[in-house]
Amino acid sequence: MNTDSARWVGSMPEVYERCLVGPVFAPFATELARRAARGGPRDVLELAAGTGAVTAELVASCPDAAITATDLNPAMVERAAPRVPGAAWQVADAGRLPFPDAAFDRVVCGFGVMFLPDRRAAYAEVARVLRPGGRFLFTTWDTLATHGFAHPLGLALGQVFPGDVPAFLEAVPHGYTDTDRIADDVRAGGLDVVTVATVTLEGHADDARQIAAGFCTGSPLRADLERRGHLDGTVERVATAMTGMLGPGPVTASMTAHVVEAERPVSPGHGWY
Repeated sequence: MNTDSARWVGSMPEVYERCLVGPVFAPFATELARRAARGGPRDVLELAAGTGAVTAELVASCPDAAITATDLNPAMVERAAPRVPGAAWQVADAGRLPFPDAAFDRVVCGFGVMFLPDRRAAYAEVARVLRPGGRFLFTTWDTLATHGFAHPLGLALGQVFPGDVPAFLEAVPHGYTDTDRIADDVRAGGLDVVTVATVTLEGHADDARQIAAGFCTGSPLRADLERRGHLDGTVERVATAMTGMLGPGPVTASMTAHVVEAERPVSPGHGWY
């Protein structure tokens, strides 16, 4: 995961939290934590926790659970740990989890699986650290066209960079949308698929400029834009184009994602290795 799509440096975590968490990620964080809390888990592991949007919801939804929140990027963990002190925070790679076998009742990941370089291997790690009967819950975005903030962002980038549109949006956050493929990957990791629910929720932003600044300077899209020239000027042009599409002032957008729930089989040797 040592690629531009996994790097979070400088001011990126702060911009991500300020501009994107509330409008884009918070609605699904609440939904994911609500589902994870069913059955009263005792030990919960979160992967790719970022600045703690899902973590905070897990702490609230699972008050009796011990919650361990992890992220590959030290900058994210450094920012998130004081923000959500109800969890134990540490840097960890989802592909090589530093935890013993059968240590958790739940593993949760909010919009992180799209960044994994080897999803099947990571899912096998999840299966390893889950107790038999434990659940893995994660979210992944549906297609770019179903995201009311990211789709106009993509159109704006097309206007600003005609013929040279950055590939990040479709290749990474909206590049893992096929539910059959997702289910196959989960099963290959040794987990049984319980449900794959396609969920549409609404996000609210102060204006289109908030979303433009968030994605352009507070996400891995930033690396693509920096290679193309003056970042501040690019943000301004993208924000202007998005405002033309979405209008001035507060913006409400529908966003669609897949919420996947899988289980480590109880029977030894059944689907787990």
